[in-house]
Amino acid sequence: MLSNFEGPYFDELAVGDVFDQAPGLTLTDGRAAVHQSILGSRLRLSLDQALSRRVAGRPLADPGFVWDVAIGQSTLVTRRVVANLFYRGLSFHRLPSLGSTLTTRTEVVGLKQNRSGPTGLAALRVTTRDQDDQLVLDFLRCAMLPLKDPSTQTGHADDLSQLGSETVSTGAAAMVEGWDITAFPESAVPYTAGRSWELEAGDVISSAPELARLTLNLAHVHHDRFRQPSGRLVYGGHTIGIALAQLTRTLPDLVTISGWAGCDHLGPVREGDTVASTITIENVAAMDGGWRALDLRIQVRARGAAETEPAPVLDWRLTALSR
Repeated sequence: MLSNFEGPYFDELAVGDVFDQAPGLTLTDGRAAVHQSILGSRLRLSLDQALSRRVAGRPLADPGFVWDVAIGQSTLVTRRVVANLFYRGLSFHRLPSLGSTLTTRTEVVGLKQNRSGPTGLAALRVTTRDQDDQLVLDFLRCAMLPLKDPSTQTGHADDLSQLGSETVSTGAAAMVEGWDITAFPESAVPYTAGRSWELEAGDVISSAPELARLTLNLAHVHHDRFRQPSGRLVYGGHTIGIALAQLTRTLPDLVTISGWAGCDHLGPVREGDTVASTITIENVAAMDGGWRALDLRIQVRARGAAETEPAPVLDWRLTALSR
């Protein structure tokens, strides 16, 4: 039994609990424009609808917009979150069009009470579908939640170390099945494993509560600066979205993102911080039909106005597709 409508505490959760009552959200042009104005993704297919129709036959939504909505809808269970630790095995099964409506089911798949502090870790499987019940994406995330009664010993001690290791991906090829890669510009940047870029100029984090509201993110700490002693924190997906924008400026001819191996949050980010990325190509693999899959690692550092040196805040491993 949940204590109230503001979300469960850790000691109120059980493995198998399902949260699926978040409102569906339609990916309209207006919402997409607001999302892009905050984060700045430059993926060509989500900016250029004429090109998107030539390549995919429909106006595609930006993948960052899609995963932000899925994460936001999953926050029914993490409204009281203290910290988001990581994401694992995010896999796109299809990239929805603008006009699609997304709904999300979040299931508790593991629980581990922390030995120190009145908190516990909740492992969540997040599954998002469109209005035709087609699977869009699924992934696992791990959130730290407080206990309602700090003296409670729940006995929850699941091994979360392999979280996401059994995630099954349909593979990048299934995501782009039927797309015409020849309609997309060839890359002017040579993609070779081991090549790396360290950005000199960063991006300021702004409009953090607006992004949380846009994507239905309910976490108290992203809205109310009095909820934690450290003040209001930026939604982790905001930092990821800025990293995506920096990636698409550095490699401007990427077609899309097909999935993440994982993403670790290494430290907090606050509104007004400036973040910059180091981008590394770890592997390049040829695919059928003229596609290439790039395994990337993006390490993000943040610096606040009062700090003399930037600190690491994000370690993101993802796969992008190119011609």
